[in-house]
Amino acid sequence: MTDKIRNASTTTRRQALKMMALTGVAGIFAPNLLGKPAFADTPPSKPTGRIVIGFSQEPTVFNPLMPRIEVDDGVHFSLFDALFRIDPEGRFQPALAAEVPTTENGGISKDGLEWRIKLRDDVKWHDGTPFTAEDVKFTLELVVDPNFRSWRTAGHSLVRNITVVSPTELTWQMETAFAPYLSILADTFIVPKHVLEPEQDRNTAPFNNAPIGTGPFKWANRVAGDHLELVANPDYYGEGPYVERLVYKYIPDLTVLYTQFKSGDIDIIGSQYITPDNFDEAKKLPGKVVNLVPSATVECIYLNLGRPQFQDPAVRQAIYAALDKQTIIDALYYGLPTPTESYMPQQSFYYNPDLPKHEYNLERARELLDGAGWKPGSDGIRAKDGVRLSFTNSTTSGNHLREQTQQFIQQSLAEIGIEMSISNLPPAVMWGEYWTKSQFDTVIVGIIFMTGADPDVTSRFHSGAITIKGGRGANNGQYANEEVDTLLEEGGRTFDPEARRAIYNKVQEKIRADLPLLPIFQTVTVRGHKAGIEGIVPNINTRIDTWHAAAYRWKK
Repeated sequence: MTDKIRNASTTTRRQALKMMALTGVAGIFAPNLLGKPAFADTPPSKPTGRIVIGFSQEPTVFNPLMPRIEVDDGVHFSLFDALFRIDPEGRFQPALAAEVPTTENGGISKDGLEWRIKLRDDVKWHDGTPFTAEDVKFTLELVVDPNFRSWRTAGHSLVRNITVVSPTELTWQMETAFAPYLSILADTFIVPKHVLEPEQDRNTAPFNNAPIGTGPFKWANRVAGDHLELVANPDYYGEGPYVERLVYKYIPDLTVLYTQFKSGDIDIIGSQYITPDNFDEAKKLPGKVVNLVPSATVECIYLNLGRPQFQDPAVRQAIYAALDKQTIIDALYYGLPTPTESYMPQQSFYYNPDLPKHEYNLERARELLDGAGWKPGSDGIRAKDGVRLSFTNSTTSGNHLREQTQQFIQQSLAEIGIEMSISNLPPAVMWGEYWTKSQFDTVIVGIIFMTGADPDVTSRFHSGAITIKGGRGANNGQYANEEVDTLLEEGGRTFDPEARRAIYNKVQEKIRADLPLLPIFQTVTVRGHKAGIEGIVPNINTRIDTWHAAAYRWKK
């Protein structure tokens, strides 16, 4: 993160006094509701049975502080805990922490700069070592260690003077008050100091392939390319676990994933869920429970602005004008998703409903390119200053709806003199360095841009979050706009909800105008599980459905 972010001016006392007002719309504080059974009848006295969850992408990152994707999160939630969680209503709940810090309970000073965290005293790591404040201090320091390949430093880079007061209490100061930090902490899993501190290179530590956490399940074994198996943690401090074994099975072909759900080979169909073209059949399957669940995921075409083809705004506008979103939604996705102009979910308090509406117009696309000097060559492909309007588009192999979308877009772009070739990759390759180190031209991807319910998108759109330029974050499209940088910095130090809404409305306006990504739709997922499984609760504030697998159990 840049010095500009770190050295943002301190919030005023008036803003800081409004800090807790934010919680009404971006997370409110609640008692530890996750620490007690969620069932009306008596839960099993000990973990029983096995549940198999099918994912279309293979989890491969098991150190939760390293760059990761949604399916990795699905496993992390089972193995690790954060200080807090965000529940389906957007409320912060204590996890490893004994309480969520507020100005009222003395956990956060009125100016937002002094933090005091109180921890549970009954938590153990999976190897039996007690969890303490030293682990939290180690984690927060590791995230910003320049020698460690961390996923995100936004917010963490503002933390100063971490002090362990006792095994169950620590304090720190913030260089400047930062409104999204509670949400970031709720998305920061704590790792064991006693395991990782002795490692000379924590990027390649054995822990990264056989992790030790505090979560409801322990690592058992992994067969790369097929599945990984977790076993119940009998010493877990919170609710559950209620099943003895939890298996994450990797099935990259979405048709095969659905077939195995139908046949009963998997008990829960996880990300990427049931494809919309199978919804009508799926909802009639005997012995299955199938529901439509809104998701914060926005399906979009992500552009690598480091490529010369995309540095001209007219090119981005022309490609967007040639994108027949409604036909894609209706013909391929059976009308289930909702078209959108923003990266932000439409259920969010911060969503801007007044963005310009997309219009599919091939003639307008041609006019934009003609006006910007992109002329067709002898092969019909437009070029300017030696740069051809030719690029690859990638997504995960086996996602047939995205593959059909690619073919449809490819044909539309050909009509306006743009050549798009298709180059798809296995998920583990696609979302590895190819994605995180901006090696792509364009991709079709579904992204949850927000952290929980908080609107901060610094890690996605700030110029200081471009990884291949030395930044820390997930700005893989290499988007850079000084005005957006300034707005994001202002939003991070503003606590009044209405003031924040005005700021992030402007951010959405700028992103919509600049089009570093081309939004297609906000996803509605078709989720399914075997009848008889209880404890499955959707949570739009997390990136993955297995956010609370500890509660899963078979009905008696």
